Amino acid sequence: MQSIKTFLKATLVGGLMFLVPVVLLLVVLSKGLQYADRLAVPLAKLLPVSQLGGVAVTTLLAACILVLVALIAGLAARTGPGRRLTHWFEESLLGSLPQYRMVKSMAEGLTQIEDGEGLHPVLMRGDEGWMLGYQVEVLPDDWRVVFLPASPTPMSGNVIYVEGARVQALSISMREAMVLVKRLGIGSAASLSGVSLGASGGARAPV
Repeated sequence: MQSIKTFLKATLVGGLMFLVPVVLLLVVLSKGLQYADRLAVPLAKLLPVSQLGGVAVTTLLAACILVLVALIAGLAARTGPGRRLTHWFEESLLGSLPQYRMVKSMAEGLTQIEDGEGLHPVLMRGDEGWMLGYQVEVLPDDWRVVFLPASPTPMSGNVIYVEGARVQALSISMREAMVLVKRLGIGSAASLSGVSLGASGGARAPV
């Protein structure tokens, strides 16, 4: 009986910890949309149409205003005072919320993948063939950290640690590699032209 109470209590607390930031985010977005809508109404009256693609122009303008405000806030956050304020806010309020840390780490990871910063397209030899991935880091003893995307989503997949002998660098760009993943490998003949996938000696990239 005691174990059931403990389970229910832990589950309830965990559920509340998850719902509170989600509800708070929805409330903030809802309020932000209301304020943006007030600004969008007079602007919408200046336009000759009231709808675009079945969506009210006011709603579209309000969404654009929110995006613009977020962009300005992002630029401000890149400044010295903005970084200090963001750091203080995260450490004092949001840093203790696991949901915030998870979303932040995911956003940073996705941004890095999109930009291709520090990532290199590679082929990794598996048990049944070669797999397209992005090399993230080189570890001691020539071990590699490789991210293997799950087609057709180039920004989701698995991280694997393999020996350097199983990894072959490619001469294509990160953008080309991501396009291959999105297209389920269509276009590989052109992108991997000159790369030998023969079993003997492994894959060999063009010099």
